[in-house]
Amino acid sequence: MSALTLNRSGREWFSSLPACLLLLAVVLFSTSSDIHNQMLRLGEQFWTGYYKLRVDIAPPECNPSRDIDAAVAAELAKESDLGDMAALLGSVEKDPADVRRSIERSVADCQASHASYQQLRDQLTPTVKAYRAVELFVADVIALGLESQRYILIVVVMLCAVTATLTRHHIAMRPMETRLDYTVSLTLQTIANAMLLGSSVIFRQTTLASEAAVSAEEMMLHNLWITGFAALTLASLYRLFRVPADLADGGSLNKALLAVPLYTVMCLISGTYFGLIGHASGIGIYLGKMMELSDMFLNVGLYVWVGMMLKQTRLATLVFNVFRPWRLPPEMLAVVAVLVAAIPTAYTGASGIFVIAAGAVIYSELRAAGARRQLALAATAMSGSLGVVLRPCLLVVVIAYLNREVTTDELFGWGIWVFVLTAVMFTAVALAVNRQSRFELAPASEAWPATLAALRSLLPYVAVIVAVVLFYRWALDVRMDEFSAPRLLPVILLAILVFEHISLKGRSHRDAEGLEVNHQGLERSVRTATNDTTAEIGALLLLLGLSVSIGGVIERSHLMETFPQSFDSAWSAMLLMVVILVVLGMIMDAFGAVILVSATVATIAYGSGIHPIHFWMVTLVAFELGYLSPPVALNHLLTRQVVGEAEVTAAQQEGGTFYQRHERIIMPLIAMGLSLLLVAFVPLLFY
Repeated sequence: MSALTLNRSGREWFSSLPACLLLLAVVLFSTSSDIHNQMLRLGEQFWTGYYKLRVDIAPPECNPSRDIDAAVAAELAKESDLGDMAALLGSVEKDPADVRRSIERSVADCQASHASYQQLRDQLTPTVKAYRAVELFVADVIALGLESQRYILIVVVMLCAVTATLTRHHIAMRPMETRLDYTVSLTLQTIANAMLLGSSVIFRQTTLASEAAVSAEEMMLHNLWITGFAALTLASLYRLFRVPADLADGGSLNKALLAVPLYTVMCLISGTYFGLIGHASGIGIYLGKMMELSDMFLNVGLYVWVGMMLKQTRLATLVFNVFRPWRLPPEMLAVVAVLVAAIPTAYTGASGIFVIAAGAVIYSELRAAGARRQLALAATAMSGSLGVVLRPCLLVVVIAYLNREVTTDELFGWGIWVFVLTAVMFTAVALAVNRQSRFELAPASEAWPATLAALRSLLPYVAVIVAVVLFYRWALDVRMDEFSAPRLLPVILLAILVFEHISLKGRSHRDAEGLEVNHQGLERSVRTATNDTTAEIGALLLLLGLSVSIGGVIERSHLMETFPQSFDSAWSAMLLMVVILVVLGMIMDAFGAVILVSATVATIAYGSGIHPIHFWMVTLVAFELGYLSPPVALNHLLTRQVVGEAEVTAAQQEGGTFYQRHERIIMPLIAMGLSLLLVAFVPLLFY
């Protein structure tokens, strides 16, 4: 093995490498199900009745050469089984003809069973046995994958959460810049982590004290949570006493509180509430509910990994190269970036995931094309906002899974029109408000040749993607849709990295502008992507899990019951829905918010006469507005996390009017706010 492969840091050995192997295991387990289905079909095509050959066949116990005459005589000689009751019921003479027919039928059935057994034995050739051994092994792998899914999720969450703690990568309102920021943040993190540990221990004790039997699998889940939170508490405690030397002295308490991670704030709120009502195991219980949707949360981890691998490829740069020859003004290029980003957003599940995955690439490309910082930050924050209503977005799949009133086809069908509306609104705001560049495109005669050349550079990537999709379609009978995307996309990105490794390795390569391309190789690309993935998964999934806990606080406090359970006017109900949904989007992660809304707000909307599809379209747009709205503005926090604090600080120092100084916040609010009003209230005119 090369020195490059072995030269790993401690974090890579104990965090990134295990996380990579676990994510690959998830892809393998999910793909093995498709492989197994095809193996069963192939076995049936080669050997008729293969389903019977899958198991060892026991020989029939009956006698096929039974003497019928002797059996009839023996049956007629038998006394009635009723004994003394026969006299009371009246004796009935056995008809010899009926007895013979019955025995003849049983002998015929026995002979047929033996013939079938012999036929199957003859079919059970060494080839069939070898094929069966492989097929049954794949079946065992699938069973192991299904049984291990919840365990893998806990290990991934806790492993990545510890990594995020040690690398100071949790999502907060502002970074830790001073020693006071660091001390306050890590102290509260330690308290919150200890609270999580205590709640998990109490939940385990409560489960053991209950009369219901506790399975070994359930105990394993409890022990994994406790072990994980113990490690997380020790990690934050270690960080608390290992103050970095690069922090400035001083600081203010107000700013220090803003440096506390959002998951910590959610934990302190929910833990305090559950403690006050005498339900100390509450956080542990609601975190345990993640296990009910373990496949969904693992898909979130896969999507983050996909995004980090995408960042290691040249794909985003090559896509921007297609538009660069036209010399688009920065505002129009920002529109193009947001619209193009809608497609990968739909495949990465939610806007926050895409911002984490590709935000840095979009920002750097917009800045390289001449976009001002405020505009580039606004476009980056919005890059994941338009595609959440398009197929095959995981968030829409979760909505359909939790709500029988709607289907994915209905939601995606209307989602296209919502996407068109939000795209038009963003385009109008970007081009009409604060446009600072002249609208002068390059001549078509000059731009088209360069565009076609850039498109030719994309053709090999398209071929790789099509090859993987067609392989799954023809070899495994798996279509690329919202259900298969989580397991196809990692394979597609790995195939692209392999292609770049082969095509760029060992020779100088220059892009369309003559700049040399530095490709770091397959192993290093996957390693770098996984290093980025571990911290991001830890920050995102821990935040998501505590969002579910906050949802539990809202649910147990019966806050939603203070509102009427139905309204006479759909307009009044919709006004309340819009306010509630935007607020939930401001304080909760998308998946946790959907779970809460499905259990509470949705029933009020349905009871008030709001159509379910209309309600969920409003919900998706309202969530996106919430993610872009202060004081939390999650998508802006994620943008700052991937772009860097220095760029955001530099943008804030740029002068101009009030709008220009705060364009990164105001422009998305105007675009999504107008879209929400139109989506929410215009359809009511046609009720």
